Amino acid sequence: MRFTFRQLEYFIAAGETGSITLASERINISQPSISTAISQLEQELGVQLFIRHHAQGLSLTPAGRVLLGDAKRLIEQAEGLYTSASEVTDQIRGRLSVGCLVTLAPMVLPELSYSFTAAFPATTVRHHENHQEWLLEGLRRSEIDVAITYDLQIPEGIAFTPLVQLPAHVVVSESHPFARLSAVTLQELAGEPLILLDLPMSREYFLALFMAVGIQPTVHSRSSHQDVVRTMVANGYGYTLANVRPRSDFALDGRKVVRVRLAGDHRPMTMGLVTLARLKKSRLLEAFERHCQSFISDAYIPGMVAPALERRSLRAKSAGDGVGFKKPNQEN
Repeated sequence: MRFTFRQLEYFIAAGETGSITLASERINISQPSISTAISQLEQELGVQLFIRHHAQGLSLTPAGRVLLGDAKRLIEQAEGLYTSASEVTDQIRGRLSVGCLVTLAPMVLPELSYSFTAAFPATTVRHHENHQEWLLEGLRRSEIDVAITYDLQIPEGIAFTPLVQLPAHVVVSESHPFARLSAVTLQELAGEPLILLDLPMSREYFLALFMAVGIQPTVHSRSSHQDVVRTMVANGYGYTLANVRPRSDFALDGRKVVRVRLAGDHRPMTMGLVTLARLKKSRLLEAFERHCQSFISDAYIPGMVAPALERRSLRAKSAGDGVGFKKPNQEN
């Protein structure tokens, strides 16, 4: 055998993304290295794996589609050797594929993964950031071992382990009149322009908050990118609803945003872990789950302001505002 597992991993990344550029970003390897590895693999196997489209990426040939499945199974079997070794020894080792909801990933994954691999040096963590539908399907296809996400429409066959509840709140620019309030109701928000986070299941969750009280929000704009939504809000386009609580109060352009409590009794999102319900968990996966449970709680969340700290801050703000504070132009 004159091909390597590394060449197979590069082939898999290119086959799943349909692009040398995206494969390079996904596995953090240079584009020339991936192109060379694929060419060498094609030469060794004597088949063409991809059709190259100028400026439009790659598409698998019929032979490439068959070999992609075989390559993935071969890599899984090879990685299974680490899992098997850890099962008969006291050492936790191997590679874990961890999915994460794209809105949580920038805050949660870096610290969580670093602390886990520091605690278990013989492990590696591979990240997959995507929306809810992809994560659930990724579990079924065995592309990921576990995912960090919300309890949004968890289907049968998927096990959800709760970690922490994140109530919805309002985000506005620092110059918005609501920025000075301790809380805002959905009724007060109804006529204001909403910048909606337009991701599968997330958008349904936010719109359902209004539907539950019989209100139709005024949707000004939609974006599937949380940073775009946050920057639009910071620039005064309108408000948004969110559950994540970044430690930074600034959008990417340096403008400030303000979190305001959403008044009323609304269903929070629960952040947790999802796995296949019938999966026999390896010691590696069990160790990662225990690590998440010890690292993520009401008192502490990597990269975020934890709910307990947020509640204390809001109570302090409310006390400072005074009982009689009113919105601008509100009549006595």
